[in-house]
Amino acid sequence: MLSQLRPWFAPIVCAAALLVPALAPGQVPAPAQTRLRVFLDCDCYPEYLRDQIKFVDFVRQPQDADLHLFSRTTDTGGGGREVVLRFVGRGRFAGHDEELKAISLAADTTATQRSIVLQTVQVGLLAFMAREGLPLGMEFGVETPKTAAATTPARDPWRAWVFTLDSSADYTAEQSTKERSWDFSFSADRITEEWKITIGSSIEYSKESFDLDEDEPLTAIRRERETNWFVAKSWGPHWSVGLDGQFRSSTFGNTKFSFQTAPAIEYSVFPYEEYATRQWRFQYSIGIAHARYNELTIFDTLDDTHPIHLASMVFEREEPWGSLQASLEFSQYLHDPSFYLLEAGGEFSFRITRGLSVSFEGQASRIRDQLSLPRREATDEEILLRLRELQSDYRFEFDVGIRYSFGSLFNNIVNPRFGR
Repeated sequence: MLSQLRPWFAPIVCAAALLVPALAPGQVPAPAQTRLRVFLDCDCYPEYLRDQIKFVDFVRQPQDADLHLFSRTTDTGGGGREVVLRFVGRGRFAGHDEELKAISLAADTTATQRSIVLQTVQVGLLAFMAREGLPLGMEFGVETPKTAAATTPARDPWRAWVFTLDSSADYTAEQSTKERSWDFSFSADRITEEWKITIGSSIEYSKESFDLDEDEPLTAIRRERETNWFVAKSWGPHWSVGLDGQFRSSTFGNTKFSFQTAPAIEYSVFPYEEYATRQWRFQYSIGIAHARYNELTIFDTLDDTHPIHLASMVFEREEPWGSLQASLEFSQYLHDPSFYLLEAGGEFSFRITRGLSVSFEGQASRIRDQLSLPRREATDEEILLRLRELQSDYRFEFDVGIRYSFGSLFNNIVNPRFGR
C-alpha cells in the first residue's frame, strides 16, 4: 500500500537532497546541466512511467542514456509483489548504482501497485538529479504518518501463512468436436527471513470428443494430479538446507501413483541479498522415488522403488550490455547409473551497438530415465493427440532473434488511441 512506502520515502528524498553541494547564504543554485536521460529496461509499467514523469527524458537506446533502469519482480511471502529497481549510471553518472524496492500486498489493485512503483522510481531519479543540482522551480511534497505505529501491525494472526485457492472450467463445442476441461489448485506458503515453506496441490482434467463419422466418437481423456512441498532453512548468507517432496499421478506418464522425497542443500556463490542483480547457485539432493503404473512398463513391472540423486546449477546476471541466464541439471537413479537425465539450458541477450541487439535461447536434454513407458505400442490416436509419453533419447530447442531499431532519440509520449 502507498502508506507502506511513505515511511522510507521521506528519508531517501532527504538523503538525495543532501547530495546537492552546500550553498553560501544568498547564493542561487545553478540549474542542472541537461535533463536526465533515462532508458527503461524493466517490467515496471514503462508506459505509465513515461506518461506520469515529465522531469526527465526517456530515450529509446541505452547508449543515449544517463541512467539505465532495470527491474526484477518476485512474489513476497504474503502473496504480494516485490519489484527491485536497479538504477545504473552511465556517462557522467558512471559508477553510481542504486537499488530500491517497491513492495505491494496481495490485495492491492494494479493501480496501487503501479503507484508504488512510480513513487519509488521518482525517488531514485531525484537522487541522481540532485548530484548536479535540482532544476529551478521544481517542487515536490512528502507525506509521513503521524506515528510509526500507524504502519506497523500489532500482530499477525496468520503467522505469515498465505493460502490460495484457484479453479476454472472450460467448454468448447463445434459441429464435429467437443472439449470440456476443469482444473483446481491449492497452495499454502509461509515465507520469512529464516524459513521458506511451500505446499501446493493441483488437479487437471480434460475430455475431448471427435465425430469421425464412425459408430462411436473418438474420446480422449487426460488426468493430472500433483501435490508437492518444500521446506528450506536459511543457513547464513550463502547456504540453505531443505526438504523436497512430491506425490503425482498422470495418464500421460502412465503413472497411477508416484512419490519422491529428498533432503537438499544449496550454496550461493554470491550472497542471497544480491539476487536482483546476480545469482549463482549450486544444489544437491539425494532421496528415494517410488511409483505404481497404470500399465506394464517396458521393464515388465507395475511398480518400482529406487534411490535417486539430483545436482543442479543456476546462473543469472543482468547488466547494461544485456542479460545472461544458464542452468544445468543432472538426475540419476542410483540402483543403475545408466538411468539418468541431463538438461542444459540458457538465454543470452546482447546489445551489439546502437539499436542492434541479438538474443539466443536454447535447451537440450539427454533422456535416459523413462522408467514409466508402457510396454505396448502406442496407437495412432495416442500419438496424434499426445495422450501418452513416447520414448525419446533426447529433446532439443533453440531460438535466435535479432532486433534493429532506428529513428527518434526520445520516447516520452504515450498515445493510447485505438488501444495501439
